[in-house]
Amino acid sequence: MLRIKIAALVSALMMLATTGLASAQTAYDTPFATSITFQNVGTGPANVQFSFYNEKAASPTVVNRNDIAAGSGSSLFVGGLSGGEALPPAFKGSAVLSANQPIVATLVQIAQPSATSPVKNRPLSNGFNSASASVLLATVLKNQFRTTSVFSVQNADTSSAIDITVELYDADNPGNAPIVLSESNIPVGAAKYYDMGKLAQVSATSFNGSAKITAVKSGTPNPANIVASVMELSTNSLSAKAFEGVTGGGTKIFMATALCDIFADKQRTAYAVQNNGTTDAAVTVTYARAGSAETFTQNATIGPGRKASLIACDVTGANFTGSATIDSAGADIVVIGKAFAQPAIPGFETAFLGEVGGVAKLALPYVRWTNDASFSAGSGQRTFIAIQNVGTTPATGVSVRYLDKTGAVVGTETIASIAPGGKDNSTPIEATGDLAKLTEFGNPASNPGGGFGGAVIIESTGGQLIAVARVASRTGPAGVGVLVAEDYNGIPVN
Repeated sequence: MLRIKIAALVSALMMLATTGLASAQTAYDTPFATSITFQNVGTGPANVQFSFYNEKAASPTVVNRNDIAAGSGSSLFVGGLSGGEALPPAFKGSAVLSANQPIVATLVQIAQPSATSPVKNRPLSNGFNSASASVLLATVLKNQFRTTSVFSVQNADTSSAIDITVELYDADNPGNAPIVLSESNIPVGAAKYYDMGKLAQVSATSFNGSAKITAVKSGTPNPANIVASVMELSTNSLSAKAFEGVTGGGTKIFMATALCDIFADKQRTAYAVQNNGTTDAAVTVTYARAGSAETFTQNATIGPGRKASLIACDVTGANFTGSATIDSAGADIVVIGKAFAQPAIPGFETAFLGEVGGVAKLALPYVRWTNDASFSAGSGQRTFIAIQNVGTTPATGVSVRYLDKTGAVVGTETIASIAPGGKDNSTPIEATGDLAKLTEFGNPASNPGGGFGGAVIIESTGGQLIAVARVASRTGPAGVGVLVAEDYNGIPVN
């Protein structure tokens, strides 16, 4: 059986504060429920078992979904489970997915109640098919940049409870020793949550930093496997985003999206770069303009365990869209990318991971598209996919296949070639196929028998690909509402 770890942030109703929706006016005060979108990337029908663990609980609640067609993207709304499958009230925990076929999963956090909550953005993060004894969080915040982080660490070991150590590094005061947190006896599959806004050890009114988390088998010095996820929630607006902890780093990191003041809302990107080593990292960011040989560079020196924030607009100038490569001398690094509007638009603040390399095949379990009227009215989502070739030879014959909830291909976009370091984009309506289904891709109107579910497979010949999917929607009156969005990374398929 293949296993996917869902590092936590899995909830039937995750209360981050004691306020109810009537008084909640920020993302940090808002309860969320989780939808796990999952895709069968194997060759036959999949039987999937979900094991849900309440925080630090040893015994799971088990839910099964069978006969998931090859290629199909489906979902399980944790907040909608009932009967013998129902989770405890105010469940806050983690999950492990097991299946007889390869599967990938992306978590979608939905503000509750979804119909009336002012928070319209849906934080996105991926599940894990591998783990490590050390996990890095390139950015951790407390009331900083109008944001507070909630992160969780899951025991991904298969045989033993674990003890974890969390080191919080202060980016604004690099001379300070890290703040150290410890937790013991986390059962297999279970997780521990940390709310930066409520940690007594973080006594300052604000904190801007990063985290390094290590694990051992309980009561021993022997390393144990963990994974981790983060939600960043605004303390004064409706913005919310999520990203995964990184279990390793590299001296070369690829970023599929780099922006400076494009579109009417002047979208920008910033990179949080964390040093994973024991010596200083000399970092160089090379920004490459899409469809051009023009590049720009940016430099920083980062101490061990610490982070630096690098903004594309500081070197590229306005109207820049492209990708970036980040090189490090002296130590491995990890990177979180963030996109935002300038001036800030509440809800348009996204997060995605930098990648150490590419693959020939990627999956995106959560892809949606809707017609112009529905999108303008805020009643549907649209997914925009950025694809970068991080290899040294052209990626030729790039195929982007759009599959409905049954696994049937309803459209394909073919990109003839992506140059080394270059990127291209895809959306459902750019594909060739059933236009009616592509116009409402992933929605009940386009799926046999109704229901949500739409996924993508990206494949290439001769290249190494990474991808970032941006899932966007509008909120507010039709025609004048603002754009909100969140990103997640394409998942490698072996």
